[in-house]
Amino acid sequence: MTPAEARRRFASARVARLATADAGGVPHLVPIVFAVDGDVVFSAVDHKPKRTTALRRLANIAQNPSVAVLVDYYEDDDWDRLWWARADGTGRLVAEGSDERAHAVSLLSSRYVPYVERPPSGAVLAVDVRRWSGWTGDTSPLEERA
Repeated sequence: MTPAEARRRFASARVARLATADAGGVPHLVPIVFAVDGDVVFSAVDHKPKRTTALRRLANIAQNPSVAVLVDYYEDDDWDRLWWARADGTGRLVAEGSDERAHAVSLLSSRYVPYVERPPSGAVLAVDVRRWSGWTGDTSPLEERA
Protein backbone atom coordinates (compact mmCIF):
# COMPACT_ATOMS: atom_id res chain seq x y z
CA MET A 1 0.00 0.00 0.00
CA THR A 2 1.36 3.41 -0.93
CA PRO A 3 1.61 6.17 1.69
CA ALA A 4 -1.16 8.09 -0.13
CA GLU A 5 -3.46 5.05 -0.08
CA ALA A 6 -2.66 4.44 3.61
CA ARG A 7 -3.55 8.04 4.41
CA ARG A 8 -6.80 7.83 2.39
CA ARG A 9 -7.91 4.63 4.10
CA PHE A 10 -6.83 5.91 7.50
CA ALA A 11 -8.89 9.10 7.07
CA SER A 12 -11.98 7.06 6.10
CA ALA A 13 -11.99 5.00 9.32
CA ARG A 14 -14.26 5.89 12.25
CA VAL A 15 -12.05 4.76 15.14
CA ALA A 16 -8.32 4.33 15.67
CA ARG A 17 -5.95 3.05 18.34
CA LEU A 18 -3.41 5.50 19.74
CA ALA A 19 -0.16 3.96 20.95
CA THR A 20 2.03 5.98 23.31
CA ALA A 21 4.87 5.02 25.62
CA ASP A 22 6.17 6.61 28.78
CA ALA A 23 9.77 7.74 29.30
CA GLY A 24 10.73 4.16 30.21
CA GLY A 25 9.16 2.74 27.05
CA VAL A 26 6.12 1.18 28.74
CA PRO A 27 3.41 1.09 26.05
CA HIS A 28 -0.14 2.36 26.43
CA LEU A 29 -2.87 1.77 23.85
CA VAL A 30 -6.31 3.41 23.71
CA PRO A 31 -9.11 3.71 21.15
CA ILE A 32 -9.75 7.24 19.88
CA VAL A 33 -11.98 9.12 17.49
CA PHE A 34 -10.08 11.45 15.22
CA ALA A 35 -9.96 13.75 12.22
CA VAL A 36 -7.22 14.07 9.60
CA ASP A 37 -6.10 17.35 8.09
CA GLY A 38 -3.21 16.92 5.67
CA ASP A 39 -0.50 15.15 7.64
CA VAL A 40 -1.96 15.92 11.06
CA VAL A 41 -4.26 13.64 13.04
CA PHE A 42 -6.38 15.36 15.69
CA SER A 43 -8.13 13.82 18.68
CA ALA A 44 -9.62 15.36 21.81
CA VAL A 45 -10.44 14.50 25.38
CA ASP A 46 -14.22 14.65 25.46
CA HIS A 47 -17.05 14.41 27.96
CA LYS A 48 -17.30 10.61 28.02
CA PRO A 49 -16.76 9.33 31.59
CA LYS A 50 -13.13 8.78 32.58
CA ARG A 51 -11.59 8.01 35.95
CA THR A 52 -9.49 11.17 35.71
CA THR A 53 -8.70 14.01 33.31
CA ALA A 54 -4.97 13.40 33.91
CA LEU A 55 -4.91 10.80 31.15
CA ARG A 56 -1.97 8.46 30.66
CA ARG A 57 -1.80 9.23 26.94
CA LEU A 58 -1.26 12.94 27.66
CA ALA A 59 1.41 12.26 30.30
CA ASN A 60 3.16 9.83 27.99
CA ILE A 61 3.26 12.33 25.13
CA ALA A 62 4.77 14.92 27.49
CA GLN A 63 7.51 12.40 28.37
CA ASN A 64 7.91 10.73 24.97
CA PRO A 65 6.20 12.38 22.00
CA SER A 66 6.75 9.46 19.57
CA VAL A 67 3.36 7.90 18.84
CA ALA A 68 1.63 5.56 16.40
CA VAL A 69 -2.03 5.58 15.42
CA LEU A 70 -3.56 2.49 13.80
CA VAL A 71 -6.82 1.81 11.96
CA ASP A 72 -7.89 -1.52 10.51
CA TYR A 73 -10.64 -3.24 8.60
CA TYR A 74 -11.65 -6.90 8.74
CA GLU A 75 -14.25 -9.09 7.11
CA ASP A 76 -14.54 -12.56 8.60
CA ASP A 77 -15.63 -14.16 5.33
CA ASP A 78 -13.30 -12.35 2.89
CA TRP A 79 -9.73 -11.96 4.05
CA ASP A 80 -8.75 -10.48 0.70
CA ARG A 81 -10.49 -7.30 1.92
CA LEU A 82 -8.42 -6.99 5.13
CA TRP A 83 -6.29 -3.89 5.55
CA TRP A 84 -4.60 -1.70 8.11
CA ALA A 85 -3.10 1.77 7.93
CA ARG A 86 -0.78 3.45 10.41
CA ALA A 87 0.34 7.01 11.09
CA ASP A 88 3.70 7.30 12.86
CA GLY A 89 4.57 10.71 14.17
CA THR A 90 5.08 13.18 16.96
CA GLY A 91 2.30 13.90 19.42
CA ARG A 92 1.72 17.31 20.95
CA LEU A 93 -0.98 19.16 22.82
CA VAL A 94 -2.69 21.93 20.88
CA ALA A 95 -2.67 25.29 22.66
CA GLU A 96 -5.88 26.19 24.46
CA GLY A 97 -7.68 29.08 22.73
CA SER A 98 -5.63 28.75 19.53
CA ASP A 99 -6.98 28.83 15.99
CA GLU A 100 -5.57 25.33 15.52
CA ARG A 101 -7.63 24.05 18.47
CA ALA A 102 -10.80 25.63 17.08
CA HIS A 103 -10.04 24.07 13.69
CA ALA A 104 -9.46 20.63 15.24
CA VAL A 105 -12.72 20.76 17.20
CA SER A 106 -14.55 21.86 14.04
CA LEU A 107 -13.10 18.92 12.09
CA LEU A 108 -14.01 16.48 14.87
CA SER A 109 -17.54 17.91 15.09
CA SER A 110 -18.02 17.45 11.36
CA ARG A 111 -17.18 13.73 11.72
CA TYR A 112 -18.96 12.79 14.95
CA VAL A 113 -22.57 13.81 15.64
CA PRO A 114 -22.24 13.81 19.47
CA TYR A 115 -19.61 16.55 19.14
CA VAL A 116 -22.08 18.82 17.33
CA GLU A 117 -24.23 19.08 20.45
CA ARG A 118 -21.35 18.85 22.90
CA PRO A 119 -17.95 19.80 21.43
CA PRO A 120 -14.90 18.40 23.21
CA SER A 121 -13.75 20.77 25.93
CA GLY A 122 -10.70 18.83 27.10
CA ALA A 123 -7.17 18.69 25.77
CA VAL A 124 -6.73 18.42 22.00
CA LEU A 125 -3.98 16.16 20.75
CA ALA A 126 -2.27 16.61 17.38
CA VAL A 127 -0.07 13.98 15.79
CA ASP A 128 2.28 15.43 13.18
CA VAL A 129 2.59 12.42 10.88
CA ARG A 130 6.04 11.72 9.50
CA ARG A 131 5.15 8.35 7.93
CA TRP A 132 1.96 6.79 6.55
CA SER A 133 2.12 3.03 6.01
CA GLY A 134 -0.24 0.12 5.57
CA TRP A 135 -1.01 -3.32 4.25
CA THR A 136 -3.90 -4.84 2.33
CA GLY A 137 -4.88 -8.38 1.44
CA ASP A 138 -6.36 -7.05 -1.81
CA THR A 139 -4.00 -7.95 -4.64
CA SER A 140 -6.11 -6.43 -7.44
CA PRO A 141 -4.60 -3.53 -9.41
CA LEU A 142 -4.99 -0.11 -7.71
CA GLU A 143 -7.29 1.20 -10.45
CA GLU A 144 -9.81 -1.61 -9.67
CA ARG A 145 -10.03 -0.64 -5.99
CA ALA A 146 -12.68 1.84 -5.00
